[in-house]
Amino acid sequence: MKKILALILLGILIITAMYYAFIYYIPYSEGIRSGELIKFSRKGVMIKTWEGEISQGISGAQIFKFSVENKQKEAIYDLQKYQGRYVKVYYKERYGTFFWLGDSKYFITKVEEEKSPHFSGGRNYDNEE
Repeated sequence: MKKILALILLGILIITAMYYAFIYYIPYSEGIRSGELIKFSRKGVMIKTWEGEISQGISGAQIFKFSVENKQKEAIYDLQKYQGRYVKVYYKERYGTFFWLGDSKYFITKVEEEKSPHFSGGRNYDNEE
């Protein structure tokens, strides 16, 4: 009886480990999004996670919500620095998430500041004939 119980517990442990490895290490997709960084904060009661939002339209109708892992120190610093500016973010989308990683399935890996297409500063007459 003890041997069967040990095998069942071992099976549950192996399945749990495989599920975690699948969710954490195998990305569903990778990509780049850009928009105005409208929110970036650290939130949570017992476990703090970094969460943010990017507005991808003029009216703010399309919001991209994302998380940042604590080990991504450079991305966290850049997001804090570029608050309110137009940014390009590189992300990995996972099949799911765990509560200690963040609220979103989208995890930022790199951040770059970009020029806003909405406020380009006028027309460029140099290239016109």
